[in-house]
Amino acid sequence: MAASYERDVELAQQCAAGDERAWERFILEYRPILYRAADALDPSGGAREIADSLYAELYGLKERGGERQSLFHYFHGKSSLATWLRAVLAQRFVDRERVRKRLEPLPEIEKDDAPASAPPDPDRSRQLTLVRRALDQAITTLTDRDRLRLACYYLQELTLAQIAKMFREHEATASRQLTRIRRELRDEVMRRLKDDAGLGPHEIARCLELAAEDPGPLDLSKSLGAAAERKESEFDRSI
Repeated sequence: MAASYERDVELAQQCAAGDERAWERFILEYRPILYRAADALDPSGGAREIADSLYAELYGLKERGGERQSLFHYFHGKSSLATWLRAVLAQRFVDRERVRKRLEPLPEIEKDDAPASAPPDPDRSRQLTLVRRALDQAITTLTDRDRLRLACYYLQELTLAQIAKMFREHEATASRQLTRIRRELRDEVMRRLKDDAGLGPHEIARCLELAAEDPGPLDLSKSLGAAAERKESEFDRSI
C-alpha cells in the first residue's frame, strides 16, 4: 500500500466500522467526485442515481456474522479512494447498460411474417393483482413519516439531498432510511403473499419477477397520495 493512500484506507475502515463522523467527512469530500464521474459517464444525469445508490452499499446496511457488509471492505489502498470509487461507479454503470440493452424490444416483424400470438397468461394478471393488493396493504403498515419519504422520492422525484434537507438530517441518513423502507416493504409484501394469498416460495418469486418486468400496475400514487400532498410545515410539527 502506497504511503499516500494510508489516509484513504483509514477513512474507508472508519466508514466501514460505522463511524458517523468519518461517514460525514466521506460524503463531504467524495460526493462531488462521484457526481463528476457520473456526469462524465452520462451527461444527461442518468448515472447520478447509480452514484446515490452506492451510499447504502458503502455504508453497509446488511450484517453477516455480526459484521457490517460494507463495500469499503474491498478497498485495500492499491489506488486512491477516488480512483477506486470511479472504477466501482463505472462498473455499476456498465452492468446497468448491459441489462438495459438485453431488455430493449426486438425490431418489429412484418405482419405477414409474425407468428400467431400466444394466448394471454391468466396467472400473470392474477399474480400482478396479488402483488398490487399486497403492496397497498404493506404501505398502510408504514408510519406517516416513512410514507412521506417514499412520496418525496418516487412521486415528487426529490433528490436525496432535498429529502435530507426536508427531514433535517444528513444525506447518508436519507439514503439509509429509503433502503430500510424498501426492504421492509418487500418483506411485508412477501409475507402477505404467503399468509394472505397462500402462495408458495416459487409463486412469490414469480410475482416479484412479474412486478419488476411490468411495474405499470404498481402505481404508488394512490397509496402514497395523501403523504405526497402533506405540506412541509405540517411535517415539521410532527418531528
